[in-house]
Amino acid sequence: MRIVVCVKHVPDIQSERALGPDGRLVRDGGDGTINELDENAVEAAVVLAEQARDAGDEAEVVVVTVGPDDAEDAVRRGLQLGADAAVHVLDDAVAGSDVFGTAAVLAAVLRRLGEQAPVDLVVTGMAGLDGLTSLLPAALAATLDLPQLTLAAEVTLADGAVTVRRDLDHAVEELTAPLPALVSVTDRANEPRYPNFQGIMAARKKPVETLTLADLGVDPATVGAAGARTEVLEAAPRPPRTDRVLVTDDGQAGARLAAWLLERDLVRTTPATGEVL
Repeated sequence: MRIVVCVKHVPDIQSERALGPDGRLVRDGGDGTINELDENAVEAAVVLAEQARDAGDEAEVVVVTVGPDDAEDAVRRGLQLGADAAVHVLDDAVAGSDVFGTAAVLAAVLRRLGEQAPVDLVVTGMAGLDGLTSLLPAALAATLDLPQLTLAAEVTLADGAVTVRRDLDHAVEELTAPLPALVSVTDRANEPRYPNFQGIMAARKKPVETLTLADLGVDPATVGAAGARTEVLEAAPRPPRTDRVLVTDDGQAGARLAAWLLERDLVRTTPATGEVL
């Protein structure tokens, strides 16, 4: 069993974010970290690998990322969480890639790994917390022509197939696909483990392979800003709100709030009695 987890290095969501002159998110603030939702993907993969080993099978978890020098921190975190090996695609030509370019690079990594040993399962998080596009899992599955089972709240493997549970608003779905397949997991799938001292020390000795686009046979003109299919036309910081009203409750705050909502037609009333619906 070989599982590959795609992770992303993103700015800390607790930090102040900024847009560069090109309208894109500034990523060199020195506060980058692994995309928090990707920790759920790593945890899901590590648990599946542990279950395979408990059953007497060999298992390996490989974490993969694409990004500048400090993106290695993301795969290092994946190793601390229990992954066995890592791949970091480091190439200046990747900068500015949209989801299609990123999927093309990750697909090239997966094909390369597949030449070494079959990849049974690809796992991703449900979204990147920097752009919140949530498109990477579908784009990667389409590029690799893999069945995709997205937004999984539970993942199980049995008899050469993967089964996921999806919790919808008014229903629960169970989907199954033959391996190899791609699964994205939600933050409800598990509780990522906290790496202990032993795991942190062991991660330092685990291999991180650094690859360039040339190593992967990817034409630089097809990725990065040059190959992007999407373009940021305009972006600006959200202006500060100026319409806030601070109401001190002197016993009439509820009535004033109701009046404010009615004035702006934000609540409906019955025509006959005027009662709020």
